[in-house]
Amino acid sequence: MKDVEKHYASGYEDERLKSGSGKLELARVRELMDRYLPPPPALVLDIGGGTGIHAFWLAARGYEVRLLDLVPLHVELARRASAGASGAGLAEAIVGDARELPWPDAAVDAVLLFGPLYHLTARDERLRSLRECRRVLKPGGVLLAAGISRFASALDGIRAGYLADPAFAAIVEGDLTDGRHRNPTGKPEYFMDTFFHRPEELRAEIAAAGFEVEGILGIEGPGWLRSDLDAWWEDPSLRERLIDLARRLETEPSLLGLSGHLLAVARVT
Repeated sequence: MKDVEKHYASGYEDERLKSGSGKLELARVRELMDRYLPPPPALVLDIGGGTGIHAFWLAARGYEVRLLDLVPLHVELARRASAGASGAGLAEAIVGDARELPWPDAAVDAVLLFGPLYHLTARDERLRSLRECRRVLKPGGVLLAAGISRFASALDGIRAGYLADPAFAAIVEGDLTDGRHRNPTGKPEYFMDTFFHRPEELRAEIAAAGFEVEGILGIEGPGWLRSDLDAWWEDPSLRERLIDLARRLETEPSLLGLSGHLLAVARVT
């Protein structure tokens, strides 16, 4: 997983959800966490939690949040922010691997898995991570797991113009063929080697790990394809229209793959 550490070493993940389509993604993820997480003071694990953008938001609402991330820089930034927080900080922030969680069986109320399922490019490794999540969850506990849509690069290539580059077009061809997003160019804007799910594949993998899947939701809807989304976001009425459209289309089977990211909602029975 050294490639993951290298990709995120600049610390850009700390800002990703604060601009462009990330703003829509963040607003929708918070809406969905509000909808599906048990009420505070439930214990939530944020696995692959980055610098803690979701973890701190939950902690401020009274949750006990423990963050784990593979990237030492992310964990260090989360610890610093927690130590300097004027309100609620994190209960824990540690370096670790989503495939081998350090918590005991049936110990937590909810798990966020918002990165590992696309960074683990082999199916057996994703299943290993999912089974670890199931192991640490209490009966009735909820898993919120994110995947990247199989079609994200194709759509982003049109939105941002990357598809004009033959090298990017070759990346998209690979995505559409087998879900493996391979970036041999070294250009960070083309992301890194990852796995992109079809909605039905995400559902099948989570079910194979022993969960009862309640639903697969589109997070952003089509709004993330606006190239001037920042400008739209500044207009309260346009912002609400984008969010409402994503909400209304979140379970439409024919449009699920149009979202850049998918969210699986599952429980331990």
